[in-house]
Amino acid sequence: MAEDGIDISHHTSDHVDQYLGQLFDYVITVCDNAREQCPIFPSQARRIHKSFTDPGHQPGMSALESFRQVRDEIRDYSRQFIADHLNAIGSLHA
Repeated sequence: MAEDGIDISHHTSDHVDQYLGQLFDYVITVCDNAREQCPIFPSQARRIHKSFTDPGHQPGMSALESFRQVRDEIRDYSRQFIADHLNAIGSLHA
């Protein structure tokens, strides 16, 4: 992430229970294991699943190459998600 100018050194993995009771428009899972292990998130949010390859487990690729590839896929997906879902909402409120 630092290669893309993003500092995640203080980020942590949080348990989903920390977010119970908070309002969300979308809940997005990004790995098949999360989708299978946590199929229910008590929220009125729209649930979306986007599967990404588990980085570091791609045959013929170094772990670094794999992490870079998945990072770029997540970046591209996020940009498209914003364009498809959030920009439309912003124009409704303008």
